[in-house]
Amino acid sequence: MANQLLLASAHRPGWEAPATAWRWYQEWNKALFLHWKISPGIISRLLPAGLLADTINSDTWVSLVAFTMNATRPRSLVAVPLVSDFHEINLRTYVTDGQTPGVYFLSIEAQKYLSVLVARSFSGLPYQKADLLRTTGNTPSYISRNTATGNYLDVSYTTGDQLPQKTALDTWLTERYAVYHEDNNRLYRYDVHHKEWPLSVPKMINVSVAYNTGPLRLHTDNLNLVHYSEGVEVIAWAKKYIPVTVRK
Repeated sequence: MANQLLLASAHRPGWEAPATAWRWYQEWNKALFLHWKISPGIISRLLPAGLLADTINSDTWVSLVAFTMNATRPRSLVAVPLVSDFHEINLRTYVTDGQTPGVYFLSIEAQKYLSVLVARSFSGLPYQKADLLRTTGNTPSYISRNTATGNYLDVSYTTGDQLPQKTALDTWLTERYAVYHEDNNRLYRYDVHHKEWPLSVPKMINVSVAYNTGPLRLHTDNLNLVHYSEGVEVIAWAKKYIPVTVRK
């Protein structure tokens, strides 16, 4: 059951999951992470007031996460596959409000119009429609085209063996339990919880990617690191208003 996820919490970095009742359940499956090390000055230009770029070893990062969302539902309802199951790509950077580290989405793309409308309506997150296709088998692939932005992804890979031990960077890039969101110049946070990501380093057979957002330029030739995970079950809480206490 979803509530049993809360029994595994030792891996959380520094703060407990909220004591209040969670609001949403979802599964993030077959996730491919592409990571770029990006200049702190570029990251800072992309963030709303109240958020600072989070760093590891003085470095700032942006990640593209291509996965399949399954079983998305409110706590009190059953999942409806027509809406609840879809492929998604989110482009995220790593931030803090001065106390709680998390991620901030620069863009979120989903496969289905209906899922985009529902997710945007309930979460306020910047979902948009893109043409997403993935294949399975010995050499899985993930292909995306966004005609509105011109951004695209075309990758094929083999999943690789699970990492027996993660580096500090592996953990920093994946174990994130807060999602920040700006709406009408107000800052909010969604708290989330899941078990620790099981990670492998996939062998990339083909990589063709171009994601451009404002001053940010992500391409194949400046890609730094990749991860793959079979996925995690996730619970999420209602968004919480975060007063602005830090300035860029």
